Amino acid sequence: MSIELIIFLAMIITFISGCFLFKLPVSISMVAAAVVGAFVGGYGFPLRHLVEGMFSYVDTVLVITTAMIFMKVIQDSGALDALSALIIKKFNKTPALLLCLIMLVIMFPGMITGSSTAAVLSAGSIMAPILMIMGIPALETACIIAMGGLLGMIAPPVNIPVMIIGGGLDIPYVGFEGPLAMLTFPLAILFVLMFGHKYVKKFDYDLIKSKLNNEPMEKHGGKIFIPIFVALGLMIVNKSFPSLPNLGMPLIFIIASIVGGFTGNRISVTKVCKESVKSVLPVLGILMGVGMFIQIMTLTGVRGLIVTTCISLPDALRYIAMAVTIPLFGAVSSYGAASVLGVPFLMAFLSGSQIVTASAISLIASLGDMMPPTALAGIFAAQVVGLDDYKPVLKKFIVPSLIIIIWAILFILFSDKIAPFIVFK
Repeated sequence: MSIELIIFLAMIITFISGCFLFKLPVSISMVAAAVVGAFVGGYGFPLRHLVEGMFSYVDTVLVITTAMIFMKVIQDSGALDALSALIIKKFNKTPALLLCLIMLVIMFPGMITGSSTAAVLSAGSIMAPILMIMGIPALETACIIAMGGLLGMIAPPVNIPVMIIGGGLDIPYVGFEGPLAMLTFPLAILFVLMFGHKYVKKFDYDLIKSKLNNEPMEKHGGKIFIPIFVALGLMIVNKSFPSLPNLGMPLIFIIASIVGGFTGNRISVTKVCKESVKSVLPVLGILMGVGMFIQIMTLTGVRGLIVTTCISLPDALRYIAMAVTIPLFGAVSSYGAASVLGVPFLMAFLSGSQIVTASAISLIASLGDMMPPTALAGIFAAQVVGLDDYKPVLKKFIVPSLIIIIWAILFILFSDKIAPFIVFK
């Protein structure tokens, strides 16, 4: 047994023990695993490498923090409630289209924060009662919300797993919007119709009307949506006019958040910032822990071992290994799975389009948020609709998860052929 494999096993055992035996947070368990890996590898306590690893994803940390502040601003200002009410009012006569738009609303917080939990707990909690009043059973509603959270996490403009994978190979986060949109939006339409369409072919809008919060729209009018348009507009300007200075995602979210303070309900800046940072601290901690974990893996040669193993696998076995190991590892952290396994598998498929392949791998990594025992998206979705047990949600999720894996593998197989049509830099 090679020393690299011994180090890797020591890190994994420490990590799993910390999470499940000692009930430590995932971030602390990752730090402990990194320290143990360095010690077993003969490097003692390499403080410099641990600090460097901790700051590996500082740009991603800034994106998540500012995006969550923006999400909290539009939620407290009433924009999210107004958007939900407006969509249902305008499209209640076309249930299929209405379901697709509701799915988009559920996905929206995940799209701008890169967190499935943010989508489930914010927009998911708002739309759950509405979906159930429309006639969709609680179990199917939970599945819709969980799927919205997962796909929102992967959809553009912010995708944390693909940022982590790209960071491992120094691929800038440019040109991913097309592949991520093609990977997620068709699946979102498929799943929401699969779970909900047969229940909403006929529903009474009057039953739902009283449950909608129309006050923000009546009080502030269309100006309540200005922050959303500002954020989207600045993102489009960044992509359309590369000659102009790139504002960067954090600054865009800060500008849009400032605008949001003047377009809707009065918000407390201190309260919004404190609650936003508090809600994303576990995610930020995981990212810092992942950075340390990967840094020590690189230092000790473990990362090279994993890359070599992935590359040496036969083609058919490589796809099977990716489809099984990435979601399983993601049971602890989908971000960790993207970093520890996503990067080596991307290197194993370097013959294709790196942007399309990395996007597809990030979609597979998202399944980790539905894998027990953590299953964050499944657990929170069940809680939002009032289910005592999240296991029925996981059972319903088996078929969609297989569809997601097959869809992602198809993109990897034909990445070179489809890249010219969906990758725009």
